[in-house]
Amino acid sequence: MNWQNALKDFQYYLRLERGLSQNSIDNYSLDINKLLSYLDEYKIHSSPIDIDEKTLQEFIYTISKKLNPRSQARVISGLKSFFNYLIFEDYRKTNPLDLIESPKIGRKLPDTLSINEIDKLISSIDLTKAQGERNRAILETLYGCGLRVSELTHLKISDLYFEEGFIKVTGKGNKQRFVPISPVTQKYINIYKDEIRLHNTIAPEHQDILFLNRRGKQLTRAMIFTIIKRLVKLNGIEKSISPHTFRHSFATHLLENGADLRAIQQMLGHESITTTEIYMHIDRKHLTEVINTFHPRK
Repeated sequence: MNWQNALKDFQYYLRLERGLSQNSIDNYSLDINKLLSYLDEYKIHSSPIDIDEKTLQEFIYTISKKLNPRSQARVISGLKSFFNYLIFEDYRKTNPLDLIESPKIGRKLPDTLSINEIDKLISSIDLTKAQGERNRAILETLYGCGLRVSELTHLKISDLYFEEGFIKVTGKGNKQRFVPISPVTQKYINIYKDEIRLHNTIAPEHQDILFLNRRGKQLTRAMIFTIIKRLVKLNGIEKSISPHTFRHSFATHLLENGADLRAIQQMLGHESITTTEIYMHIDRKHLTEVINTFHPRK
């Protein structure tokens, strides 16, 4: 078995067996390609079947000079998954990375926007331009429903259940969940959908996609990043802001206002409650208020 065949089989496995998104599959592939570049550069002729622990230790040592600890951990994790797949398919008996530890990394707390900052960003959108109403609806949906950027770009008109007060969201691993949507967010989506979008010439394969570009096609992740970066720069906000920041802000503001962590977990589509618990670290003020309000010896 050569590397390219092994990588292709692994990609099929990730897509069909684990149901991962193309973005996740690309990240795994990138980890393996880093190793392949190293083998090529140092003229090491090892196959996926016979590559040993010593070679991989030297590879990890080499990349440690170029990558930060978080990126190193990402590569090690991706390669471990690849070799575990080879074991699963009976190509190997052992994982050569089993004894290689990932570098210690602290839990990275995400930046959040205040309610005033979110209002400021949305208010600064130029509604006189053709895409203004769309961009307002995009930001309202990211913040109002706590969506990942890929969930937003794939949102369909047929996923909108406004009479019931929900939208259907397709998340990681194609897992679907219903997320409540407020009347305010519904209003801005309807303005875009009924007054702006219907005048677009829409590509046949994107008829059901909610948010479209000027050519009537599905928006890319990169375009959402660009829209937000421009607004952040316009407003002089000195934070590291991305589409995901609106999701973090959604969860943090819910927690600050007394929402149950389990409910937030369900709305975010987190498989494990431990992922959602990061917001407890952000909002320490809320924990103090919980103790002061509910503890019998307050």
